[in-house]
Parts: sequence; C-alpha cells; structure tokens
Amino acid sequence: MFRVTVASVLLILNINFAGYTQSLKTYTNSLGMEFIEVPAGSFTVGKFQPVTSQFGFMEQYRKNENDDMGLPRLKKSDYENAQQLALRDASAGFEVTIPHSFYIGKFEVTQAQWKKVMGTNPSFFQGNIIEGNTDNFPVETVSWKDAQAFIKKLNQLEKGKAVYRLPTGFEWEYAARAGNKDDIAWNEINETAHIAKQAPQAVGRKKPNAWSLYDMLGNVWEWVDDYYNEKIFADPGTPKKSKEHVLKGSCFYGDVKNATYMTHAGGPGSGYDTGFRLVVEIVRVLEVHD
Repeated sequence: MFRVTVASVLLILNINFAGYTQSLKTYTNSLGMEFIEVPAGSFTVGKFQPVTSQFGFMEQYRKNENDDMGLPRLKKSDYENAQQLALRDASAGFEVTIPHSFYIGKFEVTQAQWKKVMGTNPSFFQGNIIEGNTDNFPVETVSWKDAQAFIKKLNQLEKGKAVYRLPTGFEWEYAARAGNKDDIAWNEINETAHIAKQAPQAVGRKKPNAWSLYDMLGNVWEWVDDYYNEKIFADPGTPKKSKEHVLKGSCFYGDVKNATYMTHAGGPGSGYDTGFRLVVEIVRVLEVHD
C-alpha cells in the first residue's frame, strides 16, 4: 500500500467521520478565502476499466437502447478488436491512504483574491475581453511558479495564523472524488463542471461535489505540487524532477471525456486555462464553524 502523509493540522476537532454524508468543518482566513476539511481515508488511483460501445462518445445522447441515432454500425470484427484493446489497457490501479484530515479550498483562487495578495491581475478573462465584473472568476494565466509566488506572499500575510501550499496530486484527487470509488458519471460532470464553453465563469455557480467543493472539474485546470510523470495516470511514487508540474481537472473548453478526477495532465497549459486552489495548515483558529 502506498501512503501519503499530509502535514499535521494543528487544530483538533471532535468530529467523527464515520460516513461521508456528515457535515464537514470549514475555515475562513483573513482574506475571506474558505476551506473545507476533508476527512482521512483511502481510495484507488489509476483504476482503468474501459468499456466499448457501438456509439462511442455519442452513447450519452441515445434516447433508449434501440436508438441507433442514424449512425452506421461497426463491423463485428472491428467491435471485437475494440474489446480486446480495452482489455489490454485495463488496470487495477493502486491504493492510496490519506492518514490525516486536511483543509482544501472550497473554491479556486479568484481574481479578487489574487489582487489582494499580489496587487495585480494576470488573468486574460477580464476588462474588454469579457463583460461584467470578473472578481469572482478564477485567476488564470498563472504558471506553477506564479502560484508559488502567491503562496509565498500569502504565507507572509498570514504568518502565525496558517501555512498555505498547493495540494499534492493525491490530495487533490481524493478531495475531488469526495468518496466516489469509480469514475464520475457524465450526468454528474454536466451538473458540477463548467465545460464546453468559450470562457470560464465565476466560481461556485455549478453544483458542488459531495464534500461541498466547487469547480473541481472544469472552469480552469488546477496546478498541484507534483512533477509530471509523462503519463495519463499518476504512479505510486511521484517523480523527483521533471520539466513540468501536474494539472488536474480540465477546464472550461473541455468535454465530459477529459473532465475527470482520474487522470492528470502536464503543464504549462494554454495560460488562460490554468489556475489553482490551495491547502491550508492551520496554526491558530480564526474562524471555524459547521
């Protein structure tokens, strides 16, 4: 079993997470950034059980099992070959344990929050590019190093109260899954993810996941701390060095096939499609409530 050790949170809460349906604790910092406590637990990474369908990506649009959508049928030999390829690429994955609860951002870091900390706004989607106030849009056009610069300055501002960092890839996926052991269903993606659009939108407008986290899929790709392994799935051990860092969650122009918590991508992204959310390790209680 591969174990991930999350740095200890110095706030002890008498909460029994016997089930994932119980309310979670939240933390709000001095800038108004909200964080949700994610309970300890285990999950499977890299499990891949591909299925074959006569209709491929269009399967989601069939009205019933007799609806051929006017599409030509594959030859039997082609379909059988597809089934063999699916079996060849299947993987059982590996178990990861998150031994301690941790706090992760309820939302992606916004343009307003970036401006409060950094004094500037690097985002492409603002001003003349998009109508209206974009303060609550996710900040984007930020590199992994830009995110680290924000974290460094935020830690200076919040010194003695909390310590901030990017989540690891495993922490991010565990939080995004919110107890889901399998891949996310397409109808749930459409309910929770801002995808297939021409621009991002304000955070928190879609349905949250089971742990009250918003926009884990869609809106903008999110940086995590890990180096990229040049694969679709993470390995049990993350690389010590690589050219790029990992991006998770897809973005506003993605579709239901790539808006998943199971896989990851490597930076740098396209710039205007990359943002991030944070993990906080609490030093002193400011505001904790149900």
